[in-house]
Amino acid sequence: MKKNRKQLFVKYLPIVSLSLTSCVSMMTDSDIDESRNPNIIFILADDLGYADISCMGQTKFSTPNIDRLASQGMMFSQHYSGSSVSAPSRSCLITGQHTGHTMIRGNKELPVEGQHPMSSDIYTIFKMLKDNGYKTSVFGKWGLGAPGTEGSPENQNVDEFYGYNCQRLAHNYYPYHLWHNDRKILLEGNKEKNENDYAPYLIHDNAIDFIKENRDTTFFMWYTSVLPHAELKVPESELKLFVGDTLFEKERAFAGCDDGVYYKNGGYGSQEYTHAAFATMVSILDRQVGELCSVLDSLGIADNTIIIFTSDNGPHIEGGADPDFFDSNGKLRGYKRDLYEGGIRVPLIIRWDNVVRQGSESDHISAFWDFMPTLADVIGIDLPDNIDGISFLPELKGCDNQSEHEYLYWEFHENNGRQAIRKGDWKAVRYDVYNKGKIELYNLKTDISEKYNLAEEYPDMIAEFDSLMKCVRTESELFKFQ
Repeated sequence: MKKNRKQLFVKYLPIVSLSLTSCVSMMTDSDIDESRNPNIIFILADDLGYADISCMGQTKFSTPNIDRLASQGMMFSQHYSGSSVSAPSRSCLITGQHTGHTMIRGNKELPVEGQHPMSSDIYTIFKMLKDNGYKTSVFGKWGLGAPGTEGSPENQNVDEFYGYNCQRLAHNYYPYHLWHNDRKILLEGNKEKNENDYAPYLIHDNAIDFIKENRDTTFFMWYTSVLPHAELKVPESELKLFVGDTLFEKERAFAGCDDGVYYKNGGYGSQEYTHAAFATMVSILDRQVGELCSVLDSLGIADNTIIIFTSDNGPHIEGGADPDFFDSNGKLRGYKRDLYEGGIRVPLIIRWDNVVRQGSESDHISAFWDFMPTLADVIGIDLPDNIDGISFLPELKGCDNQSEHEYLYWEFHENNGRQAIRKGDWKAVRYDVYNKGKIELYNLKTDISEKYNLAEEYPDMIAEFDSLMKCVRTESELFKFQ
């Protein structure tokens, strides 16, 4: 259902109806260039909250380039990440499976550098697209397999990788090294305590070069920005533009890790101006989104490129971050690691010229595991039967034959285990799974903030959700509920 822009923001209004109406798009199949598949640029922000962009309600700073992207495409008000932390969220996105089925269900560390590897036998979005003529790439943070393992990018059908392999090391913006495919790139400007080579700049420049070099090919770029996660560090030249702003007069300093074993090894550095630094980080991300769009325009390939913008989970409260000051979630409850709406509901914008109606909005309920089947639908191929997602291509095209999920499922293996299911307007949340915690029940249509637990009023519904939580998942050798 397409809505007036003001109706979209859950910052001000409750969840909207789930019903679908007839086609409203002026676009038809004849408008689509079928001579070649579209390029795909998938921009994944890191820990960006639902209302951390101005077109979704942010008032402390503006994001004009992301706003412009929204005005040129479709905004989704009910889109969910794969999980409430990095690695499993990314695993859901590239496998088309929710966290009850996907292999990587937590941020499981390996010694020295990197996370537990995804099996090379798993069918992913990279293999799907590479097998169908795409040049595949990742620029930013990986987190799905340490260097040299079967889960590293070069062993997961990624043709070009530049960035952080390890999500722990990606906490730091002036790292000692990055990776280019399987080659470690030492950053001389960051030796010892020097901070001269800002990783988001380097990653972005390499991404721009990739687009220019592959302008005549068909490419998939997973632009997994590390902004605005973790330590609040930005170049001084950028920070000074926000320091002293009247909106940030009541600053909150953060004393972090500036030496010792965790310095540039996952520890968060100190920041005197945490509010100004966070605004700067999102502004850098916004500018980089604008530059990606500009290079597509300059090369004449924007019309045949799908641009997707979203975030891997809700906002974090680490390293001095202050999502309450920025009202990063609007009316949504919770933060990163929560399975309440604030931990998993994220912004989603999709631009596809001549296919997606400009300035359109959708309340279709979708999640990360839907991207793989949607892109498979775009290029006209079938997928294995073990995919949990459904294509939302009909919704993008403005048609009335969009399928809907029976339910969405999440599980989380930190903090004694957590589970959540959304079914229609209803949301069931169970915390303290390892100790047989009780199920909470919320009606998102009337209670978007999840304030009123209705579990005692609907025992039959609780029994239904309890049964679903037990049967919807499969055991994982890596992550088992105790």
